[in-house]
Amino acid sequence: MQSELEMSAEDVQYFNHDGFKLAYREEGTGDPILLIHGFASSSYVNWYAPGWFRVLNDAGYRVIAIDNRGHGFSDKSHDPAVYTPQAMAGDAAALLDHLGIKKAQVMGYSMGARITAYMAMLYPDYVNSGIFGGLGIGMVTGAGNWEPVAEALLAEDVAKITNKRGLMFRTFADRTKSDRKALAACVITSKQELTAAEVHSIKQPVLVAVGTLDEISGEAEPLVALLPHGEALNIPNRDHMLAVGDPVYKKGVINFLAKHPIA
Repeated sequence: MQSELEMSAEDVQYFNHDGFKLAYREEGTGDPILLIHGFASSSYVNWYAPGWFRVLNDAGYRVIAIDNRGHGFSDKSHDPAVYTPQAMAGDAAALLDHLGIKKAQVMGYSMGARITAYMAMLYPDYVNSGIFGGLGIGMVTGAGNWEPVAEALLAEDVAKITNKRGLMFRTFADRTKSDRKALAACVITSKQELTAAEVHSIKQPVLVAVGTLDEISGEAEPLVALLPHGEALNIPNRDHMLAVGDPVYKKGVINFLAKHPIA
């Protein structure tokens, strides 16, 4: 049986940055929107399979989605030092450079939301507006303990994993046939917290979209309160995994993007 990854191989293109061969996929025409997936996911699993490409293409957007280093079809490393959100924000900006895009809408989910925040701070000219999916005030508070996730990813016997969050991500990583050593290297370093002052420095319009049952993200409103131009979108009755493809999320994003077109 093919994995989600194998089924999507024909759509992938590549570019090189910072010693990594990085994969991406794109479809459509119009104003560009860059999508940055979450931890242990990929451009296909996070964005294509849940229908985001179709929804955004239909709304008139050129959709570009990167496979973050260590994920999907991109190169993997087992060195935790290479997985800072700053480095991955640099990859995202380099992809826009590779495509000759000067400014884009940028949407990230979970780890991708943190990368989007760093991109807005470090490469502000590239980011017209940002969408932080699946990550609220946890962007500042840290969203819990991730050491058990790293341990679960490296565990020899899945049956011995007792941590609920660890088992969830291990099951997800196994389903997507990910490099678990690369993910274990990534998980702690990539969870670098932002300070309240750093969040406040983000000047672009930002939509913070989280599920009301999401125990990982933290609430949207406290993060919105730190943003100069923030807006909250609560996705009813959805947890961290199920919020990704929810129609309320998709409709909210389309409405938000329409209010903040690229000049």
